[in-house]
Amino acid sequence: MTNKIAIKGGEFVIKETSYNEVFIPEEFDEEAKMIRQTCLDFLDTEVLNKLDRIDAQEEGLMQNLMDKAGELGMLGVSIPEEYGGFGKNFNTSMLVADAVGGGFSFAVALSAHTGIGTLPILYYGNAEQKAKYIPKLATGEWKAAYCLTEPNSGSDANSGRTSAKLNPEGTHYLINGQKMWITNGGFADIYIVFAKIGEDKNLTAFIVEKDFGGITMNPEEHKLGIKGSSTRQIFFNDCAVPVENMLSERENGFKIAVNILNIGRIKLGAATIGSARAVISTAINYANERVQFNLPISKFGAIRYKLAESAIRLFATESAAYRAGQNIDDAYDALVAGGMEEAKAKLKSVEQFAIECAIIKVWCSEMLDYVVDEGVQIYGGMGYSAEAPMERAYRDSRINRIFEGTNEVNRLLVVDMLLKRAMKGELDLMGPAQAVVGELMAIPDFGEEDTTPFAAEKKIIANLKKAGLLVAGAAVQKLMMSLSKEQEILMNIADIIGYVYVAESVLLRTEKLYHSQGEEATSLQADMARVYLYSAIDKVNVAAKEALYSFGEGDELNMMLVGLRRFTKAQPFNVKDARQRIARKLIEENKYCF
Repeated sequence: MTNKIAIKGGEFVIKETSYNEVFIPEEFDEEAKMIRQTCLDFLDTEVLNKLDRIDAQEEGLMQNLMDKAGELGMLGVSIPEEYGGFGKNFNTSMLVADAVGGGFSFAVALSAHTGIGTLPILYYGNAEQKAKYIPKLATGEWKAAYCLTEPNSGSDANSGRTSAKLNPEGTHYLINGQKMWITNGGFADIYIVFAKIGEDKNLTAFIVEKDFGGITMNPEEHKLGIKGSSTRQIFFNDCAVPVENMLSERENGFKIAVNILNIGRIKLGAATIGSARAVISTAINYANERVQFNLPISKFGAIRYKLAESAIRLFATESAAYRAGQNIDDAYDALVAGGMEEAKAKLKSVEQFAIECAIIKVWCSEMLDYVVDEGVQIYGGMGYSAEAPMERAYRDSRINRIFEGTNEVNRLLVVDMLLKRAMKGELDLMGPAQAVVGELMAIPDFGEEDTTPFAAEKKIIANLKKAGLLVAGAAVQKLMMSLSKEQEILMNIADIIGYVYVAESVLLRTEKLYHSQGEEATSLQADMARVYLYSAIDKVNVAAKEALYSFGEGDELNMMLVGLRRFTKAQPFNVKDARQRIARKLIEENKYCF
């Protein structure tokens, strides 16, 4: 792989990426594939045959499953070997989240434990804290939960009212307050608790053991989905936490929360990929078996559309997720090579690609929502029955657009982070945006047509980026400081950026496969990339027009609309035939096979 660290987070908006610079899932080595297979086998033998018992929250069952997963090393894949883990890189931990993603409530419990429960200590803990807690968390001997959300502080996490007051002896902080929606809350041994000390502006984080006392909780929440995951309200009543259990520094809690949520976002994206893969395979099985009008329903074009479109969206978002995961690994390697301490480099590398993490969280969760919705539709009346598999998948999917920051908040963050990096001089957005305006004033360049593979598609991607820069640049110039209050416009811009990133990712994956396997072997992947790209053209066009109509006027608006038409123009492509070719392969294999 060449030029591994050539790109910075968010830079894809203004820079062309070569297929040689991206990682694709087909490149995982044998060891990573074995780890993935171990997780899939565990789901088959231990989880999927117990789903009703898990959803009924059978006493001790989830803890027992976590113990067994710990024995297999599933809880310690990314934990350093010195603490009893496997020490694997970030993208391998993504692969584990993907593999476990089809495990419904079990996937939620495992992800909360290995992610937001364990990583704050691993990345922010001192040597003593890591030595005490990480080995037990890696094996599952101790289970972890993360206590951030409160009744009046959800998306606005830093407004939490839970307090921590130093006792007169100076030995313990007394924590008082209420936390809610705490995953693994009912059985966790360790809580990462966020509270404010005195009149502090920002939160401070603490490692709290259940045995410290002063902890009570409400009964399990009755939820729409993920019914098998333990979700409790937890009350801290003069819970005495030793001063040495402060995590990191005073008032560093909000930064911890933000950085750990970045990791949670991209890992959630990976988990939805695994879930979608299982749902699509289940839908294909049913479509092949269900006979209507003397034919399997998989013979009908409307059903084939649903199967193909589900596969296309999965293939595209999967491409984006592992592209970003490798970017994070490459940034980490560069930071460590430059002398940065490993734990700090882990955080810095994820922070560098926080924009991509937010995009993946949004696009993957919405991909899964589409997949399960069409899965129910393919099952017809049986899709609505709790006796059939789609009902649980449909309900469990809905939380993903709320988990790890709502999709609305994440869309706003994408644009906010891009603009802040531009203002700091980390990304030059305004230079390329002004160049786009200059291009509109000039005579179009009709130079010689590039006939190399995927040249036309790459030109479309470049033009969609110009459309995004046109809208974002005009919005910044026209609205200036008031832009931050125009959430609909910001979400329009976020949609453009997100569709560009995912469309480019799937195209780069396909191009890389083309160069390693040849045209014939990758024709269906090329179909998927092109169908997704042509859909993205329309989505970008609509989002851009909505934004421009809301603040543009007169000749300036007309000029920008002319530019938008130029940047969203493409040669015709028969998406119907492409989808039908993809569907035929899925139906023939009787599973998701890409």
